[in-house]
Amino acid sequence: MGEQHAVKFPQEVLDEYAALGIDLPALFSAGDLGERMDIRILEASADRVVGTMPVKGNTQPYGLLHGGASAVLAETLGSIGAMMHGGISKIAVGVDLNCTHHRGARTGVVTGVATPVHRGRSTTTFEIVITDEQDKRICTARLTCLLRDVDQVAGGAEAHAQA
Repeated sequence: MGEQHAVKFPQEVLDEYAALGIDLPALFSAGDLGERMDIRILEASADRVVGTMPVKGNTQPYGLLHGGASAVLAETLGSIGAMMHGGISKIAVGVDLNCTHHRGARTGVVTGVATPVHRGRSTTTFEIVITDEQDKRICTARLTCLLRDVDQVAGGAEAHAQA
């Protein structure tokens, strides 16, 4: 846990954030909670965000992947997609998350893929599909985020680091 790994970002996006002195991979990470849950972001763009999470350490008392853990993975991936869509002038704030849990997982790693359903000027909605190592669907989630202007949030660019 906590080890560094390379996230694939479009080069033009990396350059845009670097010009502002912002470390994009750190900004669009899973944050403290994601780090505790060992979420790894593998790929990030406004069109697709991919991340993984181990089942071990994220289970409920029956030994199955906790539904809340799936929700954290889903919200993390959808929020990153919303932030990528919003760009440097926007901050994404989750306003609605729903998850349907299709089956349990006891071992291995689950993979989440977030793709946009709607990308507007003030809101975005992403569908997140979480599958197990056999590519069986564990959870389907939908996240809607409000896009707020950075200058509306105290701290401006610093707010990105706290979002």
